[in-house]
Amino acid sequence: MVLLHVLFEHAVGYALLALKEVEEISLLLPQVEECVLNLGKFHNIVRLVAFCPFASSQVALENANAVSEGIVHEDLRLLLETHLPSKKKKVLLGVGDPKIGAAIQEELGYNCQTGGVIAEIMRGVRLHFHNLVKGLTDVSACKAQLGLGHSYSRAKVKFNVNRVDNMIIQSISLLDQLDKDINTFSMRVREWYGYHFPELVKIINDNATYCRLAQFIGNRRELNEEKLEKLEELTMDGAKAKAILDASRSSMGMDISAIDLINIESFSSRVVSLSEYRQSLHTYLRSKMSQVAPSLSALIGEAVGARLIAHAGSLTNLAKYPASTVQILGAEKALFRALKTRGNTPKYGLIFHSTFIGRAAAKNKGRISRYLANKCSIASRIDCFSEVPTSVFGEKLREQVEERLSFYETGEIPRKNLDVMKEAMVQAEEAAAEITRKLEKQEKKRLKKEKKRLAALALMSSENSSSTPEECEETCENPKKKKKQKPQEAPQENGMEDTPISFSKPKKKKPFSKEELVSSDLEERAGSTNVPKRKKPSPKEETVSDPEEAGNRSVPKKKRKFSSKEDPISSGPEEAAGSKSGSKKKKKLQKPSQED
Repeated sequence: MVLLHVLFEHAVGYALLALKEVEEISLLLPQVEECVLNLGKFHNIVRLVAFCPFASSQVALENANAVSEGIVHEDLRLLLETHLPSKKKKVLLGVGDPKIGAAIQEELGYNCQTGGVIAEIMRGVRLHFHNLVKGLTDVSACKAQLGLGHSYSRAKVKFNVNRVDNMIIQSISLLDQLDKDINTFSMRVREWYGYHFPELVKIINDNATYCRLAQFIGNRRELNEEKLEKLEELTMDGAKAKAILDASRSSMGMDISAIDLINIESFSSRVVSLSEYRQSLHTYLRSKMSQVAPSLSALIGEAVGARLIAHAGSLTNLAKYPASTVQILGAEKALFRALKTRGNTPKYGLIFHSTFIGRAAAKNKGRISRYLANKCSIASRIDCFSEVPTSVFGEKLREQVEERLSFYETGEIPRKNLDVMKEAMVQAEEAAAEITRKLEKQEKKRLKKEKKRLAALALMSSENSSSTPEECEETCENPKKKKKQKPQEAPQENGMEDTPISFSKPKKKKPFSKEELVSSDLEERAGSTNVPKRKKPSPKEETVSDPEEAGNRSVPKKKRKFSSKEDPISSGPEEAAGSKSGSKKKKKLQKPSQED
């Protein structure tokens, strides 16, 4: 009897399930469909053999990529080899994807089956998977699927922020809106200021220049020879500046009040600022088109290329369109009207704004528009799907359109497309290598700066960490030194001197007996209790001190060790008394210690 197993791939791991009563299930498909919806009946048909969870999201992404490409991952290989029976001929493995089934059959030798009953069983497993695996809930399974879906999509789609065409769509729409608004506002300024100076409208045709002049002139009666130089700067023409000055002297306009002039000047300044912003926006659009679609912008210009992208919705959509659609893109109304009335269809849409169609003769406009649409379609696909975008192909395609235009006019035979594309490929490879070289240099510089920054941070942290223990050691050493200096200063204050003791640690310490340690402690206690405290002697008293003390002070201090039998040499009567009383106490304490 053939054992039927089902392999189920989920975002949390691989699941291997075994089916009971394979022959009956394969014959009764309607009963299988009913059992899939009922969890109790489904448990009677299917049992979980093994579940192999993914260790991390990165491992899950690797397995998902392998399954989608039809590759047997090591985790899947280990699961199948471990839990499937060793006799491969008696095993039938059901899989959902035929590609991974073919790969398993080729590499591992298991017979794989897809479709039919397997599809119904997969549907049931997908529905009740969180009940089949212990510890897995429906919410956690959905979260895992969502996370894996996002990571899989990000890995498949190479997202580059600099090549987002949404900014092009918004900027070209805003540019068209600004053109309309600037024209409307300029006409308002012409009508408003025309009451006062009507002759200026005939002299100046440009809207932005007219608004600047209206803002500068103000009252025409105040215009004189001194402002002629500034007029020449604004009009960029000496003859026009002179004509404006002459017209102001013999103008037929009405007089205007100061408050009206203020309002006209403020409105003119707004129009001038809008025109300046329009120029900066156009510069921004050119830079974005050179990054996103360099070939298309080199072929038909930035404005027309941006309008094509905006009308299509995105650069990807434009690349998917055939050349016939690109040709009439923007003339949909005319197309449907022609189809409805059975008239002539339009020959061009948005590409009419390019210079090629305007330069062609009337009988060749349809031909050149069709040829230009073909080249636009090629350029958009190159820009959309090339990793390193360059303008080489756009320049070569533009040369081909120029040659075709001259062929229609003069009959000169253009070059073949194959030869032009070969030249373009060579130049494009060189340009791409240059771009990658520049990017690598920029990346190296960035990495160097990052290393320097990290090194500086590490140095600062090490200095801070090293300074804190040193400060702690200093604070710990200071009280110790003070404590050690106290017994040394006490005899000097009393004007007496014990045996000179230094607190420098000797290199080697001799072992002491218990009796010696007890006797030395008692000597110190006796000396401290018997010696009375006195004020510091004045400098005069220090000079009158015994010569023995002066001699002892001049000698460098050395640490001496005394046994219980020896007593330190005293230099005064008080020390002698203190030593006698100390020796008596020592004898009394030595007797109980000996008895113990």
